[in-house]
Amino acid sequence: MHYRDFAKQILLGESLEDKLLAVSHVDFTEKIESFDLPTNPGRSSKLKFDNEQTKFPRSASFHLEEKRGLALHFFANHELLAIEMMAAAMLMYPDLNREMLQFKKGLYKTILDEQKHLKLYISRMAEFKIELGNFPLNDFFWRSMEKMKTASQFYSGMAMTFESANLDFAQFYEKSFREVEDFKTANIMKVVLEDEISHVALGAHWLNQWRGDKTLWEYYRANIPGVMTPARAKGIGFDRDIRSRVGLPEDFINELDNFRDEFKVTNRKNW
Repeated sequence: MHYRDFAKQILLGESLEDKLLAVSHVDFTEKIESFDLPTNPGRSSKLKFDNEQTKFPRSASFHLEEKRGLALHFFANHELLAIEMMAAAMLMYPDLNREMLQFKKGLYKTILDEQKHLKLYISRMAEFKIELGNFPLNDFFWRSMEKMKTASQFYSGMAMTFESANLDFAQFYEKSFREVEDFKTANIMKVVLEDEISHVALGAHWLNQWRGDKTLWEYYRANIPGVMTPARAKGIGFDRDIRSRVGLPEDFINELDNFRDEFKVTNRKNW
């Protein structure tokens, strides 16, 4: 299957089977073909975006099985959104050279990780008697996709911001699940964390390839899309050491650590 057909089925297909598409071989030969980003990814009625708001449960409520299940429902939607956005990125940015084909091979490998995470979440949710779509699914991450006009903007937003924040969030929630002796869910978060390290490293690799004489921080700031800010690249309890494991330079880590604005989510006192 050509990579474009693979990505189209994931992005435009409506079922979970489409989103979790697995093929034995993907062809990465050049194919110049225009693609217009759809307003929304294809989703069945149960998986469609919903404007109704559901609050993420506090970690203090995780002794309740239904609250842990609700948290996993949020995480599963994030994974589904990541799969769809990466499929869109494989289609949006033209095959101008061999470098772009390598870029898309990296996206393909990352999609496989995100599919693995989604399956882990869905399986664990089923043990809590919850299915994906039982609660409203938000489109926040998807709305940022239209602002990612270039590959550098995509990786600045996806890997260096959203997935960077998960370096902190995954650790926090792994610990939170362990505290209520839900070791099975905690171990899922550990798997997610290890994969996020490689995803952020891949994003940093490509920004380093493209940044020219700018520092990584300067290039990241110049390419972070829309109204997004580096504040979103941090989760709960900023972990400098794990970002060193990623391979981010110390000056970048310092800038991110010290960055402050009005973004309220990670300034909350109670999680």
